[in-house]
Amino acid sequence: MKLVDLKKVKDGTYLKNYVLTYINKAGRKKEYEIVSRRELKSPEDLGAKSSGVSIAVTMNNKLLLLREFRMGVNREIFNLVAGMIEEDETIEECIQRELYEETGLLVKKITKILPASFAAVAISDTVTNIAFVEAEGDFSDHTSENEQIKPKFYTKEEVKKMLETEKFSSRCQLIAYMFAEYPWDK
Repeated sequence: MKLVDLKKVKDGTYLKNYVLTYINKAGRKKEYEIVSRRELKSPEDLGAKSSGVSIAVTMNNKLLLLREFRMGVNREIFNLVAGMIEEDETIEECIQRELYEETGLLVKKITKILPASFAAVAISDTVTNIAFVEAEGDFSDHTSENEQIKPKFYTKEEVKKMLETEKFSSRCQLIAYMFAEYPWDK
């Protein structure tokens, strides 16, 4: 597969739409649509910079899950604390800000930040980091009028049951499964 053209076809508020033109293994042109959070000028820009973070938060041996309304699927799902890195913000600052904005909790300790990975490889070049955090404090609502978030900590046993009956984002489902089924080493 060889990328021969990258063209922006729409500039939305949060996402930019692109058509990528490839020469496939049979030697024919193949157009492929993607969205990006960033302005792409060349193929080297695809997935070149992390745009956000998903945060696996624990406190007192419980996992924080957000039950939140997501407009893209028109329903409540379970999700992780997550957000976009603002201009001139470090990933650590983003973690602290997003945790506080979405829950009112404070970062006690950042245990690990994984290298950036592709968030939705079939439709986007967006890359984000996953962070593992210990929190402290109490819940309070700091969300915008466009967010409906209900944070709660869950035990391993509660998470095991939820995995059988509830709807999750894919990263949240994987984190929840690992939390419920395996030792959560620090």
